[in-house]
Amino acid sequence: MQLFRHDRLWRRHPIKPSYDVVIIGAGVHGLATAYYLGRAHGIRKVALLEKNWLGYGASGRNTAIIRANYRTPEGVPFYLASLGLYEEMSHELEWNVLFTQCGHLTLAHTDSSVNGLRVRAETNKLLDVQSALIGPEEIRRLVPGLDLSARPRFPVLAALWHPPGGIIRHDAVVWAYARACDRMGIEIHEHTEALGIRTEGTDGARRVTGVTTNRGEIHAATVVNCTAGWASTVSRMVGLDLPLVTHPLQACVTEPLKPFLTPVIVSSNLHVYINQTDRGELVIGAEIDPYQCYSLRGTLPTLEQMAQQTLELFPQLHSVRVLRQWGGICEITPDYSPIISGTDAVQGFFMDVGWGTYGFKAGPIAGKCLAELLATGRANPLIEPFALSRFSQDRLVGEKAAAAVSH
Repeated sequence: MQLFRHDRLWRRHPIKPSYDVVIIGAGVHGLATAYYLGRAHGIRKVALLEKNWLGYGASGRNTAIIRANYRTPEGVPFYLASLGLYEEMSHELEWNVLFTQCGHLTLAHTDSSVNGLRVRAETNKLLDVQSALIGPEEIRRLVPGLDLSARPRFPVLAALWHPPGGIIRHDAVVWAYARACDRMGIEIHEHTEALGIRTEGTDGARRVTGVTTNRGEIHAATVVNCTAGWASTVSRMVGLDLPLVTHPLQACVTEPLKPFLTPVIVSSNLHVYINQTDRGELVIGAEIDPYQCYSLRGTLPTLEQMAQQTLELFPQLHSVRVLRQWGGICEITPDYSPIISGTDAVQGFFMDVGWGTYGFKAGPIAGKCLAELLATGRANPLIEPFALSRFSQDRLVGEKAAAAVSH
């Protein structure tokens, strides 16, 4: 009797000589772009190139916190739209992505932080995002185990409460998108590295003609850079320098504990965030490492920092054991907002990059809007503020106040 099925969620394919669109990077952004190209616009001759296995990069190394409580009038509607797509994802893709809207609580430990959260709360309300500034009594009701005494070095003064926020299973999201893409005939090529991007024409009038990979040449008039961490490297293949810096980002997970923590906890002053999974583990993350490199290894100083800051909030966890620690890399723009656009320098080359520490929560809407841009040539108003041209036109979207902590 057959007890288990071993059907693959996506199939292997030989590389074809040409595609309508080649997407470099098969994480959540690349997969979402391919999915909406196929579903919304009927463009299905698409190849997704992934250097390693699916979910190896940032899509498998993040802590998958979903929220919309950003600060700028450009960022808030964008992340709110992505939150809405996540809420409908399990139904639309016919795959349980295990999205738990357990709420998101950003703590403030100083007067300036309280003022900053108050501005975010009012901006959120004006843009129809459910957020409110709450005091210690309400915080204690939501998180009884949190140390709200005067003992800590930085006592908790207030918090930004965002009920629609929560956590999701990042691997389930990747698998669901990959399965949906495969069902439409969109090809996913794992272990396929982009070695170069071919162009023709002279400076000022160049256009993309294809991609050179470790498995051969591909002709394509449209190439999309959806990489995380190596976005600047890929863009240099067409002679384009992006204003990005790459930093490691680390997290860890503890042994399972009895459930005691429902919301996601973020400290804007301690630069740590904590949530408890449905298996009882605590997922703990830090801010980006203060140096630039491509390392994927965990380090002892960062682990010590995560432990120290966690114990400021939950001193009762002093004897809990850490089971795993990991690192990822992320690329950050000067204004802490992404780049989603084409470029006049090279026709047919598009980017969905520069996500820093907040890319996973934006994957669905970024992919949907980028697919619209590829199919119609028109940028959706949600992504117009994130064009590469904003850096030369002095139209920065300063999102650091809501994105500087790695969450």
